[in-house]
Amino acid sequence: ENPTTSNSKTTDGTGLGTYTSNISDLSPNTTYYVRAYATNSVGTAYGKQRTFTTNAIIPPSVKTGDVTNISTTTADCSGNVTSDGNAAVTARGVCWSTSENPTTSNSKTTDGTGLGTYTSNISDLSPNTTYYVRAYATNSVGTAYGEQKLFRTYDTFTDSRDGHVYKTLNIDGQVWMVENLAYLPTASAWQTESSSLPCYYVYGYNGTSVAEAEAYNHTPSGTSEYFPEGAPFNPYTIYGVLYNWPAAMNGASSSNSNPSGVQGICPDGWHLPSDAEWTTLTTYLGGEEVAGGKMKEAGTDHWNSPNIEATNSSGFTALPGGWRSSGGYFYSIGYNGLWWSSTQTSDTNAWERGLNYFDNSLRRNSGGKYFGFSVRCVRD
Repeated sequence: ENPTTSNSKTTDGTGLGTYTSNISDLSPNTTYYVRAYATNSVGTAYGKQRTFTTNAIIPPSVKTGDVTNISTTTADCSGNVTSDGNAAVTARGVCWSTSENPTTSNSKTTDGTGLGTYTSNISDLSPNTTYYVRAYATNSVGTAYGEQKLFRTYDTFTDSRDGHVYKTLNIDGQVWMVENLAYLPTASAWQTESSSLPCYYVYGYNGTSVAEAEAYNHTPSGTSEYFPEGAPFNPYTIYGVLYNWPAAMNGASSSNSNPSGVQGICPDGWHLPSDAEWTTLTTYLGGEEVAGGKMKEAGTDHWNSPNIEATNSSGFTALPGGWRSSGGYFYSIGYNGLWWSSTQTSDTNAWERGLNYFDNSLRRNSGGKYFGFSVRCVRD
């Protein structure tokens, strides 16, 4: 108590008036006593004594963001250092492992210092492998970790018909394409519809040119469509083709076998999944009430907010490609994703599966065969 100029002090000019002193080189979590002073020719006077306690230094606070851009050997993961713990953050990044709760003693990135968001590129991964990842941040007292996220790398398959390369993934013994099928043998104008003849649509495109359909840019309009900032986008490149059921089946008869035995529109060595095969996937992911969240791509790059419970922990990477309804109308891109099965429910309808942005369920519905839905293929 009662410090004097023989203790630590600042020197902040001369004369009358107010001033502000910067006190430095203090110890954390320590109580100090301070007094202002002023000196003239007869001596030094002191102001009223004040006390203060410096903050304790604690580990930083950091959040793990979404894992995106997953490939066979790489992925991106964001992080956000929200508090420095009262000391400079000297390192930040993400760490990952094939075992849970990775630390900086495992593989890691180093992505700068300080507070704020960052994106880490994870490389040298193995294909078709499950990884665990956490953001981390380090200051003088230690390293803190964000929430653990899980992701799976992919294999790839090239469709010899058009050279299109698809990401694939083994999910509990079923090898799925984890992208919507984009094979487009012909293009159908949006007014064209049939429950018996094949139709191939690109969302929003009205014409019959395959080249134009593949290059078409669509601008979202109204409340039934979503894309970030309403910017034009290419539906074919992102979401693939919308097929009516006859196109998806490619002349085959209905099947509910497991596997279906229906190649349909899928490339050689692959088949259109039956309702029973979709049920196998659904059951493995915990049932209809929760499977959707494990299948949807995380974040809102393609899904409308809030994209409830979207973790993509299965690796399925479901995208909201919307659908083509009756009368030539396209709906709900960014809001819904719907996929055909090889199993009809009647002469006019077939089973399909659907996902929404507002819940985490995987819906099983009977859709009209003239509807345009997406297709996912399963390896034979």
